[in-house]
Amino acid sequence: MAISCLGGIDEATLGRSRAGRIGVGRPLRPDSCLYPAAHCPVASPPIAKPSRRGKTRSMQLLERDRLLAALAEYAREAGDGEGRLVLVSGEAGVGKSSLLERFQADVPAARWAGGACDGLWTPRPLGPLFEIAEQLGGDLLAACRRDAARDELFTVLLKQINRPGKLTVLCIEDVHWADESTLDLLRFLGRRIRATSALLIVTYRDDALASDDALRVLVGEVGTERATRRISVPRLSESAVATLTTGTLLEPGELYRLTGGNPFFVSELIEGGVRGVPSSARDAVLSRAARLSRLGRDAIEMAALIGTQVETRLLESCEISSHVLDELLASGVLLSDGPMLRFRHEISRLAIEGEIPPHRRGAIHARLLEALRGAGVEDGARLAYHADGAGDREAVLQYAPTAGRRASELGAHREAAAQYERALRYAEDDEPAVLADRYDRLAREASLIDRWELAAHAGERALQLWRDVQDPAKQSATAVLLAWTMWRLTRGAESRTYARMAISTAEEVGPSPTLARALVCKASTHMHAGEDELALEAARRARTMGEELDLPDVLSDALDTEACILRLQGGEWEPLLLRALQVALEGGVVNQAGRAYANLQVFYVRTKRFADADRVHAEGLLYCDEHDMATFGTCLRSVQGDAQFGQGQWWAAADVCRKVLGTGASPSSRSSPLQTLGRILARRGEDEAWVHLDEAVHNADESLDPGLIVEAYPARTEAHWLAGNLEAAACDIAVAAAASSGEDEWYRGEIASWQRRLGLPVTVDTDSVPEPYARALEGDFGGAGQLWDELGCPYEAALALFDSGSEDGLRAALQRFESLGATATATLTRRDMRRRGLRAVPSGAHPATRANPAGLTRREREVLELICAGQTNGEISERLVISLRTVDHHVSAVLAKLGVPSRKVAAAEALRLGLLDPAKR
Repeated sequence: MAISCLGGIDEATLGRSRAGRIGVGRPLRPDSCLYPAAHCPVASPPIAKPSRRGKTRSMQLLERDRLLAALAEYAREAGDGEGRLVLVSGEAGVGKSSLLERFQADVPAARWAGGACDGLWTPRPLGPLFEIAEQLGGDLLAACRRDAARDELFTVLLKQINRPGKLTVLCIEDVHWADESTLDLLRFLGRRIRATSALLIVTYRDDALASDDALRVLVGEVGTERATRRISVPRLSESAVATLTTGTLLEPGELYRLTGGNPFFVSELIEGGVRGVPSSARDAVLSRAARLSRLGRDAIEMAALIGTQVETRLLESCEISSHVLDELLASGVLLSDGPMLRFRHEISRLAIEGEIPPHRRGAIHARLLEALRGAGVEDGARLAYHADGAGDREAVLQYAPTAGRRASELGAHREAAAQYERALRYAEDDEPAVLADRYDRLAREASLIDRWELAAHAGERALQLWRDVQDPAKQSATAVLLAWTMWRLTRGAESRTYARMAISTAEEVGPSPTLARALVCKASTHMHAGEDELALEAARRARTMGEELDLPDVLSDALDTEACILRLQGGEWEPLLLRALQVALEGGVVNQAGRAYANLQVFYVRTKRFADADRVHAEGLLYCDEHDMATFGTCLRSVQGDAQFGQGQWWAAADVCRKVLGTGASPSSRSSPLQTLGRILARRGEDEAWVHLDEAVHNADESLDPGLIVEAYPARTEAHWLAGNLEAAACDIAVAAAASSGEDEWYRGEIASWQRRLGLPVTVDTDSVPEPYARALEGDFGGAGQLWDELGCPYEAALALFDSGSEDGLRAALQRFESLGATATATLTRRDMRRRGLRAVPSGAHPATRANPAGLTRREREVLELICAGQTNGEISERLVISLRTVDHHVSAVLAKLGVPSRKVAAAEALRLGLLDPAKR
């Protein structure tokens, strides 16, 4: 797979200047063109350079190796005297110009010239030829200046590009907009190019050509010539789109669904995030739609409000004629797909939809709603959409709640929440019980898709309404939901209040599913408060009731909570948690299945059973994604980052954490990635660490949950230690120690180790702490390091060697810290070695190297800048006048110091760290 820089996008419809096309030196004023001659003072011909159109973006050029190889072969043949005409086709935005820009960089010895056809209402006759004349000069320029006849211009151009032994490359782009004279020029050259030393490359869109289009006729004619070659530029695969999203917060699958792999649209959405249609993509789409007739524009607006898939019969029922449908198909805005029509891209539909004025939008929706009803359509979601668009309150309240319930049954929780939100916009005058049910349903759907603020708002509104109608069972059920919600939001005091409310109102109801679910909530609340015995009592009572009443959700939750408590107490937790998962899967209760998967992964990671954690992560994530369970999907992704962090895979862990933190996850779901990312950055000596660690500590404090406190405070303790602030480190570890009673033995072992490392008395219970911690606390640091190595935890192994204080241990620790990229820890280790009077302490980075966060040398900075410019190792070798082997070593060093796996990711990390000179970006 080729990796290089991508130049500008190849569409003129963005409304930008086209002066940067390959080889084009277009004058700024239209009256300074080559005709009339009196107004055209021309200096020496400009040198053709790679395109730099407007606001050029950097982006990888992926999956184009085969095409570039073909172009290189055609160039070689042309240079040998066998001229070639290459027809480069592809849809709008697929990257035709980007391909040529890269090819031009690959063939710098050739003489390049080019022009482009403008998408004007009245095309400029022979516009590309006049642009080429400006660049080639000589007889062709003179002929243009004296307004020579067309045939003479053609002949002079042919002669001027035929220089034996010297390759000339002509590029004429966007010939789907060509005027008749330009098409005749191509026909002329296509029949004669073989006898020259020239390569003529022609690009055009192949997605909007009618059967009688003049360009289609031309392609058919010149395609039979022996010199003609064809290249079709395909869309990107889903894998390539995923590669391009590396280092961003975008979901590759969703991006691929929206764009279909169109590089133009991919680049626009990567640049701006999937938060609407970007302006340039919008312009590209609307330019095509603007060429339609008035009836065609009316029809495309209606189609845009129908959706990506459009039934021909539905349009016809709205009095759209077959003639207009033919026009839409010929334009390429819509494609035929059996009995359906469809937009080429969802972004295309969104762009057109966004241009429909509100007064027309409502009327169109009303027509479509009437047509769908008349056809007997029973799709509630579709009917609700058009009812909402038409502002038809009665119809919205008829269809949206039904659609919401159906979506929830199908596991489409985002869509369900959207339907309930839609209904509630029209429902404030409904009966209180009906309104309460809708708010309650919205809160439950929101809780499944990690929209906890919405869940809190809707749940509190529902609870008040249930009180108004005096329904204790519904009050209890909603209070249970609110207790979970507030815990997710790390609002611990409110969570406990709602849990007490849930159990008190459920007791009024008596033995029932309501009471069973309130008991599960009570058990969890006690557990998060560190009240293990009370939690066990409530969990076992709920477990019995769940079995008696055949409630798989209650039984699974009760087993899960009991397993969590036994895990804290050092008991046999795994069989119970596996049974909780089995009950949830067999009972079809997705929320409980997601919770069980997440807790299994957490405990496997915590006990350093990384292989088991990876297996559960893969199974659980697939399940959550299939069932639209964003909340526990987020948990699984967060803990995967923690697993990678523990195994020394810091770049991968940081990438996962940044993605999770960018999703708007709940405060409790943010806890793990905040701590993990904060620790990685602290170990690298980056100030950004404090933002993440402080937020993690704040959330832990607000939650009143000892489990979160013993995670967050030791993480910040390490950062204080690395910064040399031992007093602050001691304060933080004291808070963690005070909360550690009854908590996980791995947390207690870590807290005890930090107390010893800081020279403090060990105050936590060290009974049954994991053996690596126990060995270190006993003074067997070598044994502790070996055990950490066996568990696959390289940083902890290095810390154990550091704690030994021996010369051999410190030197071995320093080497390990440096290999992990833990520059701050390595610096602290050197300082300790010098304090102990050790000789020949490795000096680390040169002062110039320490001036940048990644510790790069001056030469490595130069190499990094060239990597970011898309240059190959061979090009870097020539530029810096060093051997290719030396370049290989420098590139490997740069990737290692940045902690990244590839050149592309190195560029992204360099930008993030501010390592690039802004003038050279």
